[in-house]
Amino acid sequence: MSDAITVRGLTKRFGEVTALDGLDLTVPEGTVLGVLGPNGAGKTTAVSVLTTLLEADEGEATVAGADVRTQPEEVRRRIGLSGQYAAVDEILTGFENLDMIGRLYRMGRRRSRERARELLERFDLVDAADRPVKTYSGGMRRRLDLACALVAEPPVLFLDEPTTGLDPRSRMDLWRVIRELVDKGTTLLLTTQYLEEADHLADEIVVIDHGRAIARGTADHLKTQVGGERIEVIVAEPDQLDTARSVMVEVSIGEVEVDVTSRRLVAPISGGATTLMSVLRQLGDCSVGVSDVGLRRPTLDDVFLSLTGHLAESTDGDGDDRDAGERVGAGLPVGGTAPHNGSTPGSNTDAEGVLS
Repeated sequence: MSDAITVRGLTKRFGEVTALDGLDLTVPEGTVLGVLGPNGAGKTTAVSVLTTLLEADEGEATVAGADVRTQPEEVRRRIGLSGQYAAVDEILTGFENLDMIGRLYRMGRRRSRERARELLERFDLVDAADRPVKTYSGGMRRRLDLACALVAEPPVLFLDEPTTGLDPRSRMDLWRVIRELVDKGTTLLLTTQYLEEADHLADEIVVIDHGRAIARGTADHLKTQVGGERIEVIVAEPDQLDTARSVMVEVSIGEVEVDVTSRRLVAPISGGATTLMSVLRQLGDCSVGVSDVGLRRPTLDDVFLSLTGHLAESTDGDGDDRDAGERVGAGLPVGGTAPHNGSTPGSNTDAEGVLS
């Protein structure tokens, strides 16, 4: 299996801020690579470079066999991009948005309309096809945005936090569509801060922090690297937290996490159920009331905490999740439908020009 995306030593600076610091990664054809990282880790900057919206200062990268630096137009012909926010035209209808993208790809009037109808049906938007997009729900807009990214049937797709702000049901609907695409051979690079999303969709996961890849593997592999099982205890009263922590420190093989608001303590342990029973006995001897208790495997949240020193942050769609490439002012749109391939085949129109 050959690699659809290869990245070697990718570096991008914005003044004194280093957004990417020698990033390396590969994505085999027909697979999903989940890219995880805290706010400001460089996820969106990496996507922007790989989709030719930004130019790297150092390093090299190829996408679908084309060099992002020397063959940007060829890269744009072979990719699709759906950014953090659905960038569809609210005045146009769903059908008109898709038809417009097809025309930009010079697919011709007939084929553009045929493709628009195919995608409206595929994404369950037929009933809303002739309504202005401004009347769509958030989930419908995201589905339309993803449909726009697929008009030209690209072999490589970039999704930059595609489910930000969606309700759980809309998120699961989008996951189903994404999985269907990959099952049909599409290669996908997915950035996300929803750890459940990466666990559900990604064949492999890369964790990046401060612009560098700090870990790579399957979800199970990364969880195994963290090691041990986790005991979770919720004490009955807040003033019992210190006592409970002192008990759990004695059996923990790592740092004990304490959440004062929820009265929850989490400790990595070995010994499984035997250790759990021992902790419960000691808590009882110390007269600590336990409202809930559990024993579980490590989660990707635990992986995040172990690798980066803090938990992953969920995005709320207010823009605070932007990394250095956006904060410093790159001057290019990082997400959206129009720059899926940046320019129409054979044209010199850049990504921003397509949007305007």
